Amino acid sequence: MISAILILSFLIFFHELGHFLMAKLVGVKVEVFSIGFGKKLFCKKIKETNWCISAIPLGGYVQMKGQDDSNPTLKSNDPDSYTSKSPWQRILILLGGPGFNFLLAFLIYVFVALYGVVKLAPVVGKTIPNTPAAKVLKPNDKIVEINGIKIKTWDEMAKLIQKFDVLNLKIKRNGKIIMLTLKPKIEKQKNIFNETIKRKIIGIMPKGETIIIKYSFVDAIKWAWEEFLNAATLIMKGLQKLITGAIGLNTLSGPIGIVDVTAKVAQVGIIPLLMLTALLSVNLGILNLLPIPALDGGHIMFNLYEALFKREVNEEIMYRLTIVGWMILGSLMIIGIYNDLVRILGG
Repeated sequence: MISAILILSFLIFFHELGHFLMAKLVGVKVEVFSIGFGKKLFCKKIKETNWCISAIPLGGYVQMKGQDDSNPTLKSNDPDSYTSKSPWQRILILLGGPGFNFLLAFLIYVFVALYGVVKLAPVVGKTIPNTPAAKVLKPNDKIVEINGIKIKTWDEMAKLIQKFDVLNLKIKRNGKIIMLTLKPKIEKQKNIFNETIKRKIIGIMPKGETIIIKYSFVDAIKWAWEEFLNAATLIMKGLQKLITGAIGLNTLSGPIGIVDVTAKVAQVGIIPLLMLTALLSVNLGILNLLPIPALDGGHIMFNLYEALFKREVNEEIMYRLTIVGWMILGSLMIIGIYNDLVRILGG
């Protein structure tokens, strides 16, 4: 529980640090930097900024001069005010938070790659009856190559199975190298979004052996970038399917669920915990870029309008849209918490 709260607080801190640094870069005074909402438990003023820890650890904020999310119509024309800056400067500040979340995730992936990534070895645990592998592969067979491509991990093997219609396998069995040919068959399966999809399978289960792969610095950068893109794509697809109704609101998770999952992963080990932290950081960055007025994405949308049309959004419209945005976020939070309680209490 404590580890989960610390990780979430760190993600929020890094997000707000991005806003803070971009604000300072364009000359905006930051009056308050708070981790958490509600009553301030501890504050320390450093130069012009009051650094605080607040009672409710479910978020955080930076309070810039001339900015008030509770009343977006309030403005200040002072040169160090948020509202006195150009729309493009304000957009830079707004992008700072999500941008730093993406940066944090990427750096975590790089660290994991350099430290050592735990992967499943491509060793057969058992074959599934009535599948292409059932008659030709045996337990403990290690798949070394597929169609001339060397493989080290189960994931690499799985990707190649989807790529080819015929598989020329080089396997290691009892210390000997054997060449085999398989033709995958297509089966209907459920993906992570519970959708029915078609996939090529050969019919093997992993033995469970693991290997640790340490990347060079250059390869670590490449692997980290791929992992970042995979995480971002997964989250974007999930949001798309949620918006289109392909998956239901019962799949949403709230802060209770995130804390619960994080606490469980923390018991497994540091690397799985770091991978989850990176995923949560990407998730936080993407969610904040949604064009909902109460989020960074909504403010970016208002500033883009001002930059393109050379006039500000009508104050009344901005105020009402912001209220609607907070209502949407509040509703989603309630649904997420309800789903969390149902899942946890229901086992």
